[in-house]
Amino acid sequence: MDQSVECLWRYYQETQFLITQGLSSKISFAIITAHNPRGKALTPCQNRLLDRKLQQDILMLRQPYRAIVGASQDRKHMEKSWAVSTDKASAIELGRKFNQNAIYYVEDDKLQLVPCLLSAQETPLGAFSPRVNVVHELPDRV
Repeated sequence: MDQSVECLWRYYQETQFLITQGLSSKISFAIITAHNPRGKALTPCQNRLLDRKLQQDILMLRQPYRAIVGASQDRKHMEKSWAVSTDKASAIELGRKFNQNAIYYVEDDKLQLVPCLLSAQETPLGAFSPRVNVVHELPDRV
């Protein structure tokens, strides 16, 4: 892995999650975004358009889903995402379709960072629940 990819991969490993309602630790789900494809920053308008397209694809899965925000620890960077009850292979496929470097997958409250476009190893990140912050509403600025 080159140095810039290693740095990006480390940032992904520090992600916290904002959600308006807790999730059961007994369910498996993926966390997928369409924002900032290939790690390149887009305008909020471009990201919203991609997010709507991703939500349409998620609807076609006919599985439960919920909005979630992935955020850096200092909350200076946030990306609207979706927690989707789907298998890992389908989630990776969606991540690739929306040009995402990686997705997250949660199984038995264990968080995994899963590469889509990057040539990196799937990375276990420990328990998901300590990274979750339940908020009254999701931030508008994502």
